[in-house]
Amino acid sequence: MEDWSWITLVDESSLRQKKMPRVIRLIATAPVKPAPGQPCNGCGVCCAAETCPAGRLIFRRRAGPCPALAWDEADGRYRCRLLTRPGAHLGWLPAAWSGAAARIFARWIAAGQGCDSDAEVGDGKPE
Repeated sequence: MEDWSWITLVDESSLRQKKMPRVIRLIATAPVKPAPGQPCNGCGVCCAAETCPAGRLIFRRRAGPCPALAWDEADGRYRCRLLTRPGAHLGWLPAAWSGAAARIFARWIAAGQGCDSDAEVGDGKPE
């Protein structure tokens, strides 16, 4: 069984409006979220908080966690299964098309372009 950590997402508008902060749950050993623009390190914060445009289209949901978010134990990071195993979520996709589908999804989510999540990470589970 994995150890989990609770992460509070700090949103200035939520604080001003006295709303409850959003809390996400990630594997405790996941990398710390990089600053926006820095290379992705597989922290999982963005995908746990909300789904990307490709996820919204496929899973018909906006709020996270994204169903394609998967922990890669060997690499110690989160990965998107729309990139690593698109057929797992698109049952109709022929295996021969998996590579092309992964490339399309990578382009849609700007994979490899750096962190684009502006979520600010707080400490722990709120009381």
